[in-house]
Amino acid sequence: MNALPYQEGSWFSVPLRNGGHAVGLVVRCSREGKVILSYLFGPKRPGRASLGEVERLTPSDAIKALRIGDLGLMNGEWPIIGQTANWQRSAWPMPRFIRRDELSQRAWYSYYSEDNPAELLKDEPAAWGASSVDRDSVLGAGAVEILLTKLLG
Repeated sequence: MNALPYQEGSWFSVPLRNGGHAVGLVVRCSREGKVILSYLFGPKRPGRASLGEVERLTPSDAIKALRIGDLGLMNGEWPIIGQTANWQRSAWPMPRFIRRDELSQRAWYSYYSEDNPAELLKDEPAAWGASSVDRDSVLGAGAVEILLTKLLG
């Protein structure tokens, strides 16, 4: 099996659908890859950011923290910018997500493994109207590009 082209602490560029780029950071991944937890950042940049520009970003600067598929990284469509020199996983928390069942009007917070963002550890009941967290899903590369394009104008 080939080694993954990324690891925790890898910064990458996400091309936007209307030109320009956003930035992502791999904060959790398994050895197998496939699903990663990534913090995503604006603003829309005309070209790829440099490692020096992005290493200053913090979790509070992120516009989203999402579980996403790694296809854009694997096929090179999302180029790696570089690796954080002194990666500290604890500085970049694994968020909880929310899952809703429209039919029953019930909701649950979802918690995922620190070592595999595809592994659901537990669900806890949540208030139906809770909206402070992102929806529990895995977005593919194209969906991430579309979402960032909308968010960053």
